[in-house]
Amino acid sequence: MAEVYDTSQKIWTRFLEAQNEQGAPTNLDPLNTMPAWVELTRTMLDHPQDMAAETLRYWEAQGKLWQAATLRWLGAPDATMPELPHMAAAGKRFAHKEWSENALFDYLKQSYLLTSGWINHTVHTVGEMHPRDRKKAEFYTRNFVEAMNPANFFALNPEVMEATLEQKGENLVRGLHMMLEDLERGKGQLLIRQTDMDAFEVGRDMAVTPGKVIWQNDILQLIQYAPATDKVHSIPLLIVPPWINKFYVLDLNDKKSMVKWLVAQGYTVFMVSWVNPTEKQKNETWDSYLTKGTIAAMDKVLEETGVSKLHLAGYCIGGTLVGTLMAYLSKRKDTRVASTTFFTAQLDFADAGELQVFVDDHTIKAVDEEMEKGYLPAQKMASAFNMLRSNDLIWSYVVNNYMLGKDPFPFDLLYWNADSTAMPAKVHHFYLENFYDENTFAHGDLSVLDTPITLADIKGPVYHVATREDHIAPAASVYAGARQMEKAKVRFVLSGSGHIAGVVNPPAAGKYQFWTAPDLSPVSLQDWMETAEETPGSWWTDWDEWLSERSGRMVNARTPGAKLGTLEEAPGAYVKVRFDKQ
Repeated sequence: MAEVYDTSQKIWTRFLEAQNEQGAPTNLDPLNTMPAWVELTRTMLDHPQDMAAETLRYWEAQGKLWQAATLRWLGAPDATMPELPHMAAAGKRFAHKEWSENALFDYLKQSYLLTSGWINHTVHTVGEMHPRDRKKAEFYTRNFVEAMNPANFFALNPEVMEATLEQKGENLVRGLHMMLEDLERGKGQLLIRQTDMDAFEVGRDMAVTPGKVIWQNDILQLIQYAPATDKVHSIPLLIVPPWINKFYVLDLNDKKSMVKWLVAQGYTVFMVSWVNPTEKQKNETWDSYLTKGTIAAMDKVLEETGVSKLHLAGYCIGGTLVGTLMAYLSKRKDTRVASTTFFTAQLDFADAGELQVFVDDHTIKAVDEEMEKGYLPAQKMASAFNMLRSNDLIWSYVVNNYMLGKDPFPFDLLYWNADSTAMPAKVHHFYLENFYDENTFAHGDLSVLDTPITLADIKGPVYHVATREDHIAPAASVYAGARQMEKAKVRFVLSGSGHIAGVVNPPAAGKYQFWTAPDLSPVSLQDWMETAEETPGSWWTDWDEWLSERSGRMVNARTPGAKLGTLEEAPGAYVKVRFDKQ
């Protein structure tokens, strides 16, 4: 306990030092939550009868819960906790046997599940609110009740108490040392480790598909992957990943790699590897990410392969960039793109998922202040994404790491998730303002490279993938954007699972399923699903069939950099820059 006290003092001192370095906050509500709470309070006051009825039902349920708990404490053999309305699911955080077998901890768990479920239900249903305010209130309410989970507190968690007794407090010593390390790694902010960040190395354990960096500038490296077949399709494929995270989610390992699978199907694959920006990129804009980024990469792919057309694929925000590019190229009558593929890419942001709660005029101004050096620090984006699933990505690690003193399990996907990137300031501002806040592309008010563009300007064959459980790019939102491509020939595919697992789903895994339908005539995704056909397994095989029909004749396999030369081995230097090592 002496060491616990000493380490706790060091943590507190380091935290205070960081606060002094940063100075007093000038914005006490940077996420602009107050208007949503004011609106929620007004709505509750406007519906006193509804609130009174809900409150009465809640206390009736608590009474039943207390009665069952009392009978159990008194030793009644058949006493069971009643099933009550609006109770939240227990989830894996209550998996320890004492949460069910011990009457006291079982009551604590059940009372929390009832209360949290009732709070979330009330915020979701009471009165009439503006959809944005409702969504924001629901999001922060959920984060609040997840923070109040009794499993998060030392004295209320039976697993932590048991471990502390058995190990005589050694678990707390290890955990606090880990917390101090994470505080130092985050430069005074707690950067919770979700996996062993030293167990993997990019280029050694992941991103290992053979290839060469054949060209680079100050915002990207262009990778060409080595062929795995004697013959390849004549039309190459260029993938534009998001710069919100790193491209190697598409090349995690031999079993999960989309890149390796595509090469094995006979495609010549090129990948954009975005720079992890610093002050050097402070003047980059959305337009420069088009010209110096995707268009420059296209030029080099065509120069290297000696053909006149290529396929273009964009993932997440990379897909949003590709969407604006395709509209622009159409206005310029540039027909070099044979087909376009979108992976979970939003183009209509009317209902853009939970990330939208972070975006309005007030929060954009706050983000601009965070980006005074020309970029948004990587840990800011990491924190935002972790808040989307705080139970899984924050609180479970607080307990596992800092209270139980366990080292996180080495997991490649969590390593990638924690390998965060900074955001170039002007590019990020443009993205938040024009897409999340004002939805200008869908409304026909967007201009890029001094050219007005709309979704209806996009032409040519389009393969559009959404994922059913996506909380970042909701499937219904992706579908709405796809329907606005009136001049394109769109094949819309809905994959099982979420934003990552639904995309990175190799056929050999035999997981999930996908849905297809003849056209996009149904107005909503729900209506489209009624006409769709379900196919077990990965959508990759369907994409391969669609893409191969548009990929020309087979030619001799291409050696990376045969014309442009090579700079270094894939995955290149840009992707290896880690913000916590800078």
